Amino acid sequence: MNTEEKNNLVKGLLFISPWIIGFSVFILYPFLCSIYYSFCYYSMLEPPKFIGLLNYKDLITDPIFWKSLWNTFYYVFFAIPLGFLVSISLAILLNTKVRGIAFYRLVFFIPSLVPMVAGAILWMWIFNGKFGLLNNFLIGIGIPDPPNWLREVEWAKLAIVFMSLWGVGNAVVIYLAGLQDVPVSLIEASQIDGANWFQRIIYIILPLLSPVILFNVVMGIIFSFQIFAQPYIMTNGGPERSTTFYTVYLYQVAFEDFRMGYASAMAWILFVIILILTILSAKVMKNKAYR
Repeated sequence: MNTEEKNNLVKGLLFISPWIIGFSVFILYPFLCSIYYSFCYYSMLEPPKFIGLLNYKDLITDPIFWKSLWNTFYYVFFAIPLGFLVSISLAILLNTKVRGIAFYRLVFFIPSLVPMVAGAILWMWIFNGKFGLLNNFLIGIGIPDPPNWLREVEWAKLAIVFMSLWGVGNAVVIYLAGLQDVPVSLIEASQIDGANWFQRIIYIILPLLSPVILFNVVMGIIFSFQIFAQPYIMTNGGPERSTTFYTVYLYQVAFEDFRMGYASAMAWILFVIILILTILSAKVMKNKAYR
Protein backbone atom coordinates (compact mmCIF):
# COMPACT_ATOMS: atom_id res chain seq x y z
CA MET A 1 0.00 0.00 0.00
CA ASN A 2 1.57 3.26 -1.12
CA THR A 3 1.40 6.62 0.64
CA GLU A 4 -1.58 7.87 -1.35
CA GLU A 5 -3.61 4.78 -0.59
CA LYS A 6 -2.76 5.07 3.11
CA ASN A 7 -3.87 8.70 3.10
CA ASN A 8 -7.13 7.79 1.38
CA LEU A 9 -7.70 5.02 3.95
CA VAL A 10 -7.11 7.41 6.85
CA LYS A 11 -9.45 10.00 5.33
CA GLY A 12 -12.11 7.36 4.75
CA LEU A 13 -11.87 6.15 8.34
CA LEU A 14 -12.09 9.71 9.61
CA PHE A 15 -15.22 10.32 7.55
CA ILE A 16 -16.98 7.23 8.92
CA SER A 17 -15.57 7.58 12.45
CA PRO A 18 -18.79 9.19 13.83
CA TRP A 19 -20.74 6.14 12.70
CA ILE A 20 -18.10 3.74 14.05
CA ILE A 21 -18.09 5.51 17.42
CA GLY A 22 -21.90 5.61 17.57
CA PHE A 23 -22.19 1.94 16.61
CA SER A 24 -19.57 0.89 19.15
CA VAL A 25 -21.01 2.93 22.03
CA PHE A 26 -24.74 2.54 21.47
CA ILE A 27 -25.02 -0.89 19.81
CA LEU A 28 -21.93 -3.09 20.11
CA TYR A 29 -21.12 -2.31 23.76
CA PRO A 30 -24.73 -2.81 25.04
CA PHE A 31 -24.94 -5.95 22.90
CA LEU A 32 -21.86 -7.49 24.52
CA CYS A 33 -22.86 -6.31 27.99
CA SER A 34 -26.29 -7.90 27.69
CA ILE A 35 -24.69 -11.27 26.94
CA TYR A 36 -22.56 -11.02 30.08
CA TYR A 37 -25.38 -9.66 32.26
CA SER A 38 -27.65 -12.55 31.27
CA PHE A 39 -25.30 -14.79 33.26
CA CYS A 40 -25.18 -12.41 36.23
CA TYR A 41 -27.26 -11.16 39.10
CA TYR A 42 -27.32 -7.43 38.40
CA SER A 43 -29.63 -4.96 40.10
CA MET A 44 -27.92 -1.76 38.86
CA LEU A 45 -27.36 -0.83 42.52
CA GLU A 46 -24.32 -3.05 42.90
CA PRO A 47 -21.75 -4.62 40.57
CA PRO A 48 -22.92 -7.63 38.52
CA LYS A 49 -22.32 -11.01 40.15
CA PHE A 50 -21.75 -14.01 37.89
CA ILE A 51 -24.28 -16.80 38.56
CA GLY A 52 -23.98 -18.90 35.42
CA LEU A 53 -27.23 -20.24 33.95
CA LEU A 54 -29.35 -19.49 37.01
CA ASN A 55 -31.33 -16.73 35.26
CA TYR A 56 -32.27 -19.11 32.45
CA LYS A 57 -33.20 -21.84 34.95
CA ASP A 58 -35.42 -19.41 36.86
CA LEU A 59 -37.22 -18.49 33.64
CA ILE A 60 -38.31 -22.10 33.20
CA THR A 61 -40.17 -22.01 36.53
CA ASP A 62 -41.48 -18.45 36.15
CA PRO A 63 -45.26 -18.60 35.47
CA ILE A 64 -45.42 -14.94 34.41
CA PHE A 65 -42.68 -15.57 31.82
CA TRP A 66 -44.74 -18.36 30.26
CA LYS A 67 -47.90 -16.26 30.48
CA SER A 68 -46.20 -13.36 28.68
CA LEU A 69 -44.84 -15.73 26.05
CA TRP A 70 -48.31 -17.18 25.47
CA ASN A 71 -49.85 -13.70 25.22
CA THR A 72 -47.23 -12.68 22.66
CA PHE A 73 -47.70 -15.78 20.51
CA TYR A 74 -51.46 -15.23 20.69
CA TYR A 75 -51.01 -11.68 19.45
CA VAL A 76 -48.62 -12.71 16.66
CA PHE A 77 -50.90 -15.58 15.58
CA PHE A 78 -53.85 -13.26 15.03
CA ALA A 79 -52.24 -9.90 14.22
CA ILE A 80 -50.02 -11.04 11.34
CA PRO A 81 -52.70 -12.93 9.31
CA LEU A 82 -55.29 -10.19 9.90
CA GLY A 83 -52.76 -7.52 9.05
CA PHE A 84 -51.88 -9.36 5.84
CA LEU A 85 -55.51 -9.73 4.76
CA VAL A 86 -56.36 -6.10 5.49
CA SER A 87 -53.20 -4.61 3.99
CA ILE A 88 -53.23 -6.69 0.79
CA SER A 89 -56.96 -6.02 0.30
CA LEU A 90 -56.47 -2.28 0.75
CA ALA A 91 -53.47 -2.30 -1.58
CA ILE A 92 -55.47 -4.03 -4.33
CA LEU A 93 -58.33 -1.57 -3.91
CA LEU A 94 -55.95 1.41 -3.90
CA ASN A 95 -54.31 0.11 -7.07
CA THR A 96 -57.44 0.82 -9.10
CA LYS A 97 -57.81 3.88 -11.30
CA VAL A 98 -60.60 5.98 -9.82
CA ARG A 99 -60.96 9.67 -9.23
CA GLY A 100 -59.25 10.85 -6.05
CA ILE A 101 -57.16 7.71 -5.59
CA ALA A 102 -54.20 9.75 -4.31
CA PHE A 103 -56.39 11.12 -1.51
CA TYR A 104 -57.57 7.63 -0.53
CA ARG A 105 -53.98 6.37 -0.42
CA LEU A 106 -53.04 9.27 1.83
CA VAL A 107 -55.98 8.61 4.15
CA PHE A 108 -54.99 4.97 4.71
CA PHE A 109 -51.30 5.80 5.16
CA ILE A 110 -51.65 8.68 7.64
CA PRO A 111 -52.54 6.47 10.68
CA SER A 112 -49.16 4.72 10.40
CA LEU A 113 -47.49 8.12 10.95
CA VAL A 114 -49.27 8.77 14.25
CA PRO A 115 -46.87 8.29 17.21
CA MET A 116 -47.49 5.09 19.18
CA VAL A 117 -48.26 6.91 22.43
CA ALA A 118 -50.80 9.23 20.79
CA GLY A 119 -52.38 6.30 18.97
CA ALA A 120 -52.60 4.26 22.18
CA ILE A 121 -54.31 7.11 24.03
CA LEU A 122 -56.73 7.56 21.13
CA TRP A 123 -57.65 3.87 21.17
CA MET A 124 -58.10 3.94 24.94
CA TRP A 125 -60.99 6.34 24.32
CA ILE A 126 -62.33 4.26 21.45
CA PHE A 127 -62.33 1.12 23.65
CA ASN A 128 -63.74 2.89 26.70
CA GLY A 129 -66.49 0.72 28.16
CA LYS A 130 -68.92 3.56 28.90
CA PHE A 131 -68.14 6.42 26.57
CA GLY A 132 -66.10 4.78 23.80
CA LEU A 133 -66.96 5.25 20.14
CA LEU A 134 -66.87 1.50 19.49
CA ASN A 135 -69.39 0.63 22.20
CA ASN A 136 -71.64 3.52 21.20
CA PHE A 137 -71.62 2.14 17.67
CA LEU A 138 -72.39 -1.40 18.89
CA ILE A 139 -75.27 -0.12 21.00
CA GLY A 140 -76.51 1.83 17.99
CA ILE A 141 -76.74 -1.34 15.87
CA GLY A 142 -78.65 -3.24 18.56
CA ILE A 143 -76.04 -4.80 20.85
CA PRO A 144 -77.27 -3.65 24.29
CA ASP A 145 -74.38 -4.87 26.45
CA PRO A 146 -71.05 -4.53 24.63
CA PRO A 147 -67.88 -5.62 26.44
CA ASN A 148 -65.61 -3.36 28.46
CA TRP A 149 -62.77 -4.11 26.07
CA LEU A 150 -59.68 -3.21 28.06
CA ARG A 151 -61.02 -4.33 31.44
CA GLU A 152 -62.17 -7.86 30.61
CA VAL A 153 -59.74 -10.77 30.31
CA GLU A 154 -61.65 -12.32 27.40
CA TRP A 155 -61.49 -9.18 25.25
CA ALA A 156 -58.33 -7.28 26.18
CA LYS A 157 -55.91 -9.18 23.91
CA LEU A 158 -58.38 -9.13 21.03
CA ALA A 159 -58.70 -5.36 21.46
CA ILE A 160 -54.92 -4.97 21.11
CA VAL A 161 -54.99 -7.22 18.02
CA PHE A 162 -57.80 -5.18 16.50
CA MET A 163 -55.91 -1.96 17.24
CA SER A 164 -52.85 -3.29 15.36
CA LEU A 165 -54.80 -2.95 12.11
CA TRP A 166 -54.62 0.82 12.64
CA GLY A 167 -50.99 0.81 11.50
CA VAL A 168 -51.13 -1.31 8.33
CA GLY A 169 -50.40 1.76 6.19
CA ASN A 170 -46.70 0.93 5.85
CA ALA A 171 -47.46 -2.58 4.59
CA VAL A 172 -50.11 -1.19 2.24
CA VAL A 173 -47.55 1.14 0.64
CA ILE A 174 -45.10 -1.75 0.15
CA TYR A 175 -47.78 -4.00 -1.36
CA LEU A 176 -48.94 -1.14 -3.54
CA ALA A 177 -45.40 -0.68 -4.85
CA GLY A 178 -45.26 -4.40 -5.62
CA LEU A 179 -48.58 -4.26 -7.44
CA GLN A 180 -47.21 -1.55 -9.70
CA ASP A 181 -44.69 -4.10 -11.02
CA VAL A 182 -47.29 -6.74 -11.90
CA PRO A 183 -47.33 -6.88 -15.73
CA VAL A 184 -50.58 -5.52 -17.10
CA SER A 185 -50.30 -7.98 -20.01
CA LEU A 186 -50.74 -10.93 -17.62
CA ILE A 187 -53.88 -9.39 -16.13
CA GLU A 188 -55.32 -8.68 -19.57
CA ALA A 189 -54.46 -12.18 -20.81
CA SER A 190 -56.22 -13.74 -17.81
CA GLN A 191 -59.30 -11.61 -18.48
CA ILE A 192 -59.36 -12.81 -22.08
CA ASP A 193 -59.09 -16.40 -20.85
CA GLY A 194 -62.14 -15.83 -18.62
CA ALA A 195 -60.49 -15.62 -15.20
CA ASN A 196 -62.56 -13.76 -12.60
CA TRP A 197 -61.12 -11.27 -10.10
CA PHE A 198 -60.57 -13.93 -7.42
CA GLN A 199 -58.67 -16.20 -9.80
CA ARG A 200 -56.50 -13.29 -10.95
CA ILE A 201 -55.58 -12.53 -7.34
CA ILE A 202 -54.81 -16.17 -6.44
CA TYR A 203 -52.95 -17.26 -9.56
CA ILE A 204 -51.29 -14.05 -10.77
CA ILE A 205 -51.10 -11.26 -8.20
CA LEU A 206 -50.20 -13.21 -5.06
CA PRO A 207 -47.49 -15.37 -6.71
CA LEU A 208 -45.85 -12.27 -8.22
CA LEU A 209 -46.09 -10.50 -4.85
CA SER A 210 -44.59 -13.43 -2.91
CA PRO A 211 -41.19 -11.73 -2.31
CA VAL A 212 -42.99 -8.66 -0.96
CA ILE A 213 -45.25 -10.87 1.16
CA LEU A 214 -42.20 -12.63 2.59
CA PHE A 215 -40.61 -9.30 3.49
CA ASN A 216 -43.75 -8.01 5.21
CA VAL A 217 -44.30 -11.27 7.07
CA VAL A 218 -40.72 -11.29 8.38
CA MET A 219 -40.95 -7.65 9.43
CA GLY A 220 -44.35 -8.34 10.97
CA ILE A 221 -42.91 -11.18 13.06
CA ILE A 222 -40.04 -9.01 14.26
CA PHE A 223 -42.20 -6.04 15.23
CA SER A 224 -45.12 -8.09 16.62
CA PHE A 225 -42.89 -9.91 19.08
CA GLN A 226 -41.62 -6.53 20.26
CA ILE A 227 -44.99 -4.88 20.84
CA PHE A 228 -44.70 -2.74 23.94
CA ALA A 229 -45.97 0.84 23.93
CA GLN A 230 -49.63 0.12 23.19
CA PRO A 231 -50.33 -2.54 25.86
CA TYR A 232 -48.12 -0.80 28.41
CA ILE A 233 -49.97 2.51 28.03
CA MET A 234 -53.45 1.13 27.56
CA THR A 235 -53.55 -1.65 30.17
CA ASN A 236 -50.11 -1.86 31.83
CA GLY A 237 -50.33 -5.62 31.31
CA GLY A 238 -53.78 -6.09 32.84
CA PRO A 239 -56.40 -7.23 33.47
CA GLU A 240 -55.00 -10.27 35.30
CA ARG A 241 -51.88 -10.07 33.10
CA SER A 242 -53.93 -10.91 30.01
CA THR A 243 -52.03 -8.24 28.05
CA THR A 244 -48.65 -8.71 29.71
CA PHE A 245 -46.77 -9.28 26.48
CA TYR A 246 -43.16 -10.42 26.49
CA THR A 247 -41.58 -7.00 26.19
CA VAL A 248 -43.96 -5.53 28.78
CA TYR A 249 -42.84 -8.14 31.30
CA LEU A 250 -39.22 -7.61 30.27
CA TYR A 251 -39.60 -3.88 30.98
CA GLN A 252 -41.24 -4.54 34.33
CA VAL A 253 -38.45 -6.92 35.34
CA ALA A 254 -35.69 -4.54 34.22
CA PHE A 255 -36.96 -1.08 35.24
CA GLU A 256 -39.50 -1.81 37.98
CA ASP A 257 -37.88 -4.78 39.73
CA PHE A 258 -34.31 -3.75 38.76
CA ARG A 259 -33.35 -7.31 37.79
CA MET A 260 -31.20 -6.43 34.81
CA GLY A 261 -29.54 -9.84 34.59
CA TYR A 262 -32.89 -11.61 34.46
CA ALA A 263 -34.16 -9.12 31.87
CA SER A 264 -31.04 -9.64 29.74
CA ALA A 265 -31.68 -13.39 29.74
CA MET A 266 -35.27 -12.71 28.63
CA ALA A 267 -34.01 -10.43 25.86
CA TRP A 268 -31.72 -13.12 24.49
CA ILE A 269 -34.48 -15.71 24.54
CA LEU A 270 -36.65 -13.27 22.58
CA PHE A 271 -33.81 -12.78 20.11
CA VAL A 272 -33.51 -16.54 19.59
CA ILE A 273 -37.27 -16.95 19.11
CA ILE A 274 -37.42 -14.17 16.51
CA LEU A 275 -34.32 -15.54 14.75
CA ILE A 276 -35.77 -19.06 14.54
CA LEU A 277 -39.14 -17.86 13.24
CA THR A 278 -37.46 -15.58 10.70
CA ILE A 279 -35.31 -18.45 9.39
CA LEU A 280 -38.33 -20.77 9.25
CA SER A 281 -40.35 -18.17 7.34
CA ALA A 282 -37.52 -17.71 4.86
CA LYS A 283 -37.16 -21.47 4.37
CA VAL A 284 -40.90 -22.03 3.91
CA MET A 285 -41.12 -19.24 1.32
CA LYS A 286 -37.76 -19.97 -0.33
CA ASN A 287 -39.09 -22.27 -3.05
CA LYS A 288 -42.46 -20.51 -3.29
CA ALA A 289 -41.34 -16.91 -3.71
CA TYR A 290 -41.33 -15.64 -7.25
CA ARG A 291 -37.87 -14.72 -8.57
